Amino acid sequence: MMANHNIARLPVPNPVDSFWTAEPKKLDNHRSTEGLPSNADIVIIGSGLSGVATAYFLLKDNPNPPSIVLLEARGICSGATGRNGGHVKPDTYSDIPKFAKLFGIEAAAELAEFEASHVYAVKDLVQKERIDCDFHVTRALDVYLEPDHAKSVEATYNSVYKEGRVNLSDVTFTSEQDAERISGVKNAKALVSYTAAHLWPLKLVHGLVEKLIGKGLNVQAHTPADSVQESQAKTGSWLIKTSRGDIEAKQVIHATNAYVSYLLPEYRQSITPVRGVCCHIQGPQKKKNPHLPNTYGIRFDEVNNDYLIPRPDGSIIVGGAREAFWHKKNQYFDNIRDDELVKEASSYFDNYMQKYFRGWEDSDMKVQRIWTGILGYSFDYMPHVGQVPDKPGQFIIAGFTGYGMPKILLCGKGLAAMARDGVSFEATGLPKPFKTTVVRNRSQSNPLKESLQTLWEEQAKL
Repeated sequence: MMANHNIARLPVPNPVDSFWTAEPKKLDNHRSTEGLPSNADIVIIGSGLSGVATAYFLLKDNPNPPSIVLLEARGICSGATGRNGGHVKPDTYSDIPKFAKLFGIEAAAELAEFEASHVYAVKDLVQKERIDCDFHVTRALDVYLEPDHAKSVEATYNSVYKEGRVNLSDVTFTSEQDAERISGVKNAKALVSYTAAHLWPLKLVHGLVEKLIGKGLNVQAHTPADSVQESQAKTGSWLIKTSRGDIEAKQVIHATNAYVSYLLPEYRQSITPVRGVCCHIQGPQKKKNPHLPNTYGIRFDEVNNDYLIPRPDGSIIVGGAREAFWHKKNQYFDNIRDDELVKEASSYFDNYMQKYFRGWEDSDMKVQRIWTGILGYSFDYMPHVGQVPDKPGQFIIAGFTGYGMPKILLCGKGLAAMARDGVSFEATGLPKPFKTTVVRNRSQSNPLKESLQTLWEEQAKL
């Protein structure tokens, strides 16, 4: 059946350049063949880390590699992966109470382990494939600035540690006495630290794509898929229609994250586009500013937080700015306009380092570039991975809710096992809450909207 959608659900043309995409890359507009192949074993829709990681594992050590066509609506990796902060940061720790309430403590522990394993999974991939993408292992510091929030976090840490059901061997809690000195963040009331990594996300994807092209991957930029229909010519196949022609395929992998409901309308409620903001801050080259050895999550309260990644060249990537615009629903929720800036957030990052970090008051750090990106937020915070219900041969890997970097790679590996070898979701070892189901798609509860409702109600009162 043809999807019921409108043109607005496709990525908009001409997105604002991010720091990562500003310089042209040789594969930006790549098309492996002048025309589209009429047939393929597998069509992957979406060229971000989800689609490319899945392609990588489909072809890795495969003696009978399938023919794969990768379709991208815009330039290669021009979506969320090419616009995020490049932070491979296991973020489950701070959400353990929330996830334990939604899925149980066993699932919360499973999620924490899964995300933590990604730091070394990505490291292994980068080293094995020799991809130059500025990869660095570090410690992530979650710094809490609001006193009551800090006390709540300390109580949670002590409780979880005492219960012993979540592995906290790599997690350290630091109280107010030492938090500011260790983190360098002014007025820090507490901090939690653990192993993380950071990289140049677009270089990682482009590096993988280049290697996969050498293994036969057919890449087609600027080729949006308009619909996926049952093939009339071949039973058990799918017809992917595009403006450049149609492709018949045995399997289709939807790696379109925020845009997944364009082709799969049953995910309209499950995965919502959410617009985020990120920036690149730099000081004068001649000025030797302090070096930050860690990455950061700066948590102003239970809702508002930023993330910060120091670059090897001394510049800084900062994203977030929720405080500036998250009370205005239309500015970010169900919004796919990454071709414009969020006006309320345009001045948010001014003097950021000078304001929040000790020793940076005279750094002359200034915003060099600011941009937006479209994230796929899942209604229950969990990505959807697996076979699309009631559509044999179609698979989904989407809905990473703003922090896919510590989840996507191994999700791609699991999905490839399902598509390539017919492995069940359960046999992949992926966390149980990630499995896409009819029940999830039809759920009447929406923890995501419920968590934001208070912000929107406050705005309505103004």
